Amino acid sequence: MIETDILIIGAGPTGLFAVFEAGLLQLKCHIIDALPQPGGQLAELYPKKPIFDIPGYPEVLAGDLVTNLMEQIKQFQPGFTLAETAETIEKLEDGSFIVTTNKGTKHKAKAIAIAGGLGTFEPRKPILKDIEFYEKEDRGVDYFVKDPEKYRNKNIVIAGGGDSALDWSVFLSNVASSVTLIHRRNEFRGALDSVEKVQELKSAGKIKLITPAEVVGFKGTERIESIDVEMNGARMNVPTDYFIPLFGLTPKLGAIANWGLEIEKNAIKVNNALDYQTNIDGIYAIGDVNTYPGKLKLILCGFHEATLMCQSVYNRINPGKRYVLKYTTVSGVDGFDGTRKEAEKAVVKSID
Repeated sequence: MIETDILIIGAGPTGLFAVFEAGLLQLKCHIIDALPQPGGQLAELYPKKPIFDIPGYPEVLAGDLVTNLMEQIKQFQPGFTLAETAETIEKLEDGSFIVTTNKGTKHKAKAIAIAGGLGTFEPRKPILKDIEFYEKEDRGVDYFVKDPEKYRNKNIVIAGGGDSALDWSVFLSNVASSVTLIHRRNEFRGALDSVEKVQELKSAGKIKLITPAEVVGFKGTERIESIDVEMNGARMNVPTDYFIPLFGLTPKLGAIANWGLEIEKNAIKVNNALDYQTNIDGIYAIGDVNTYPGKLKLILCGFHEATLMCQSVYNRINPGKRYVLKYTTVSGVDGFDGTRKEAEKAVVKSID
């Protein structure tokens, strides 16, 4: 059983920043996320795309923002349960909660903060015969690259035309025996440097590019042995050990929709006049997953919501105990790992 003060469901930017705000209040956090790494959409869908509306950053790459947020919360030592989804919730008599994931991992928390962005992300799967068979029990179809070493000295086929397909093709070209990238168009919708790197690796013979083409079928009895590819009306067969379709992710509220929360248009209704609490005492929703009059789905709004949520949780856990808000420039930041960040002390010195 993992125990914490605040259990955050969702490791996107809002969930990560909530760890920092909770840490200032000496509240411990643990995060559950369906993706294999923190960052949510920023890490999975567009890590190399710039964001222009983060205060203090005229421009910041999405992946860099995630890196900075992870560095900011490091001293508060959050726990992570990744590649798992929150499935069931039980409220105990003392007001705390037990949340169990799809893999049976149990978490006990004094408060829940749902920061799931647009919900849990499920891969967009190509409509291909028998694909359900090959995606089970390591039979050759993967939708996420969780451990690159799994593909060491293997033949890999990646399908897709965005950042994920380009970036993983580049990365795995130094791991796998062969990497074949298939896209239904000649043009790729990704970061320019990624496209240029794929072009460079193709010229060097480290990536095989098949465009415009589509995967239309599989061959193999126990697991994938090869895939059928259609290109310009003709078919070819490409031997492979793994097929990785990277066509983006579809957001869904998932099992959380069955927790008794008030839902409106696939979003969770909250009290925005106070603390972003849901209709269930002790459960909050922050970021893109919530809705209220005037709601804006912006990262900076999620940061604001996370801040007020943490203040509310502190008061909930410590009834009658008054917390005096201080600027970090005055109070400093004390981490759970014993580190301290603070402004330099003023030097007392006379001037002749």
